[in-house]
Amino acid sequence: MDAELTALAAAGATALVQSMVGDGWTAARERVVGFFSRRRAAGAAGAAGGEDAVAGELDEAREELVAARDAEDADAAADVQAEWRNRLRRTLRADPEAAAELRALLAELTPADGSEGSGGVVHNSISGGVQHGNVIQAHTVGDVRLG
Repeated sequence: MDAELTALAAAGATALVQSMVGDGWTAARERVVGFFSRRRAAGAAGAAGGEDAVAGELDEAREELVAARDAEDADAAADVQAEWRNRLRRTLRADPEAAAELRALLAELTPADGSEGSGGVVHNSISGGVQHGNVIQAHTVGDVRLG
């Protein structure tokens, strides 16, 4: 069972880090705050903080991740992911029943089609002179009607 929880923690950390740099971070952040703060509330007396503490830790990790990505510092980005992988692994060891909730959260953060999800990278370029029509740059476009 330990190998399964370790793999789940690794998948959760990957999805979390990808979400931190994606457009859907606000919603994902609230779900992750809930996941960790529920564990703290049920944990040992003296566990540091609740929702505000978890939210602050996530915000700090996101700032570190964004700075690492901007500086093209893969090691620093990997450190952020490793930190959350270890935290998830410790959380799952302390509360194995949290695995079901983490799987549900992971399903929300990771698209079913196996793509990178909200943390993916989009690169658009337009060349060839002046464009005389509509130009749309987006990660995902649904039901757009022009004109």
